[in-house]
Formats: sequence, structure tokens, C-alpha cells
Amino acid sequence: MTSREARFRIGIDLGGTKIEGVVLDPGGGESLRERIDTEAAGGYAHIVERIGRLYEQLVRGIGSAPHTLGVGTPGALSTATGCLKNSNTEVLNGQPIVADLERRCGRGLRIENDANCFALAEALRGAGRGFGVVFGVIMGTGCGGGIVWRGELHTGRNRIGGEWGHMVIDPHGPQCYCGARGCVETFISGSGLERRYLALSGRGLPARQIAAQARSGEAPAGAVMDAFYERFGHALANLIDVLDPDAVVLGGGLSNIDELYTRGVSEVRRRVFSDTFETPIVRNALGDSAGVVGAALIGE
Repeated sequence: MTSREARFRIGIDLGGTKIEGVVLDPGGGESLRERIDTEAAGGYAHIVERIGRLYEQLVRGIGSAPHTLGVGTPGALSTATGCLKNSNTEVLNGQPIVADLERRCGRGLRIENDANCFALAEALRGAGRGFGVVFGVIMGTGCGGGIVWRGELHTGRNRIGGEWGHMVIDPHGPQCYCGARGCVETFISGSGLERRYLALSGRGLPARQIAAQARSGEAPAGAVMDAFYERFGHALANLIDVLDPDAVVLGGGLSNIDELYTRGVSEVRRRVFSDTFETPIVRNALGDSAGVVGAALIGE
């Protein structure tokens, strides 16, 4: 066993509303988990401080034993500036988050996109285990993805590998925070579902309740969910036509909609450019644990 393998692994997953931390012991088991509010309204420096405090709490929990540290965050690091880009927590964009976190934590670390962390955890330890090429999908407040190629993350030359949420599938569609119109994220994210339902019904409901209302026969909810499954099929078929992965693993809050694995998969099947369609599209196995576990696995 090398010194790296003998260390604890600390992972921190930065979300828009919460920051979660986990410690994996040297055998790979989970030994500690903590969660705090992000308090994003406090601004970038406050978020960095919140991450630093959570890290210190986790370190105390293992008696300051040797460890690695990885952080998952929305967005990716720019190869030109080293600052964060493409984050839907927009206060993070353009910030030197690696340098600031290393300064605050007093040690080196590795940062990866949160969807990449999810995909890696599911490929190595979850529903994608045993498959060569895994595409991991996050459908929550936003929509992201990550590619794991034979056990390793594929982030791409521009560090945007897997960012299917910002493929444009309708150039006349809703405005996206990224500046484009009709991105996948505007249609098949939780926020996209909620906006469309509000426009049709005049009522504000969380995505899970919209799905339930559709099952009960409510017309506006049914129309919203019909469009959701169609757009899911359109977007994922495009991705499969390019990447042709061995498996697709769905995560995020919307992955709990059971009809995705029946109606949604049928919509994908009828759009894929092939006379056969054998790609498993499966629910995640690690649940909410996946992103933070992946952050621990990438740590330095």
C-alpha cells in the first residue's frame, strides 16, 4: 500500500444551496459526512470561507491524519486564466478559486466540475461500474454531464467535456443564463420544468409535484411533462449519436421521476441514429452521495 492509498480522502461538493463534505477512510469506506448551507448571497469570499470551515471540521474529525482533498463545483477551470467559468452559481465565475481555496485551507487540492465528480463516482462505485465508457447526467436545478473513459475522467481540451446542458436544441427557446437560447438546461432541468408550468398554469410548484400532478391527470402538468420527455429524448439521443457510451447514469433530483426510464427512454430510442439501441439508461446507485464521493476520489 502506497502512502497515497493509506491516506484518508476528503471530498467537498459545492452546491448552490448546500456544501457537503465526506471523509473516505484508507479502505475506501465512508467515515464522516457533514453538510452546511452555502449562503451564496454572502458572495464569493463568503463561500470560500464556508468551504474552509467545513474542511477544518472534517480534518478535526480524523484527528488531522494525512489526507487528500478534492472539491466538486459547478463550472470548470479556464485553461486560459485558471479561474472558474460556466458556473450557474454566477458569483463564482472569473474567480481564482483554486488559489483562494488553497490559501484558505493551507494545502494543495484538486477541483473538478460537480457533474464530473458524479460521473466518476457512479462509474467506479455505482450504477456504471463495469462499463467501459460511462456518461453521467445531472438533472437538478441545472443540467450537466460528465464522461468517464475506462475509469478516467475525460474533461477535454477546453475542460468542457460532457457539458451537454448547453447544447442548443431550440435556437428560439428560452433564454439561458449562459447567454444562449434554447439550451438543454432550459428544458429538462428542475428550474426549466417549474418555469414552464408557471407559464401554463399560473401556479408555482416544485418539479417533483409537477410530475405527480401529471400522473393525476392535470392538463397543464401533463403538457409540461410530455414536453419534458420529448426534450430529454431529443437531447440525449444527440449525445449518444456522438459519444455512443456503454451506459448512461442519471442523477440529480429529476432522476427520481420513474417515467424517465420508460417514456423518456422510448423518446431516446426513437431518435438515436441506429437500427438498434442497446445503451442502458439507468438510475444512479449512490444517490446524493455520488458527487461528494467523486470529489473525494479526485483529491490530491
